[in-house]
Amino acid sequence: MVIASASNDRIKEIKKLIKSSSYRREKNVYVVEGIRMFREIPKEDIVSVYVAEGAYIKLKADILSVVAEEELIFVADHVFSSMSDTNTPQGIMALVRMKGTSLEDVCSGRDDFILIAERLQDPGNLGTIIRTAEGAGATGVVLSNDCVDMYNPKVIRSTMGSIFRVPVYVSSNLKGDISKMKSVGLCIYGAHLDGKDFYDEDFKGSCGFLIGNEGNGLSADISSTADKLIRIPMCGKVESLNAATSVAVISYEVLRQRRKK
Repeated sequence: MVIASASNDRIKEIKKLIKSSSYRREKNVYVVEGIRMFREIPKEDIVSVYVAEGAYIKLKADILSVVAEEELIFVADHVFSSMSDTNTPQGIMALVRMKGTSLEDVCSGRDDFILIAERLQDPGNLGTIIRTAEGAGATGVVLSNDCVDMYNPKVIRSTMGSIFRVPVYVSSNLKGDISKMKSVGLCIYGAHLDGKDFYDEDFKGSCGFLIGNEGNGLSADISSTADKLIRIPMCGKVESLNAATSVAVISYEVLRQRRKK
């Protein structure tokens, strides 16, 4: 059977899951699109898989290496295009079960390296930060609950698969959770224009890095929780870097230092 109408209830649900973060939370699933991302989904987290008729011919071997053919939901090409969140749909889409991540999953109190984001709003920035966390060896990411939804399709695509491997904890009380992290030995650094040159710091011990909103930086309330304020040195008239770029620069300095331990 092939779903041939965009008014089909399953198709309507996909569209709603793509658009609504509250509906994603209600159903405890999110949408992953594209063959590269599909290949990286943990099999036990896959709820259902939608495939465009035309794409199945090209992607059959890749798809069947993950799920059996009888588990697939086939969709007419024009219907798949209508439900896709991308300009050039690849013809493969999965519903994936959300993972419940606790602060303890991110912060063990043993040689931690945690990225802590407050009020981030750009999906591309958050996705890149999660991807950078994996690349630089961070133990996890903590988000304030007013950040952009980590299951936003644009965030998912920007992680390039890291979303399946990096523990991400969403905090309903960021200040309180920072206090808990400090209590198990983390030194908390705040990225701030009033900070000191971060190249002068020693990041070999357990540490966390506060990253603020793209336009306004850290709030005064959260920056006050930092043990130390740091900044990336700038040349010319540049005052600061893009949030994801700042995270990458800091993260790879942490990795560089720790490789010399």
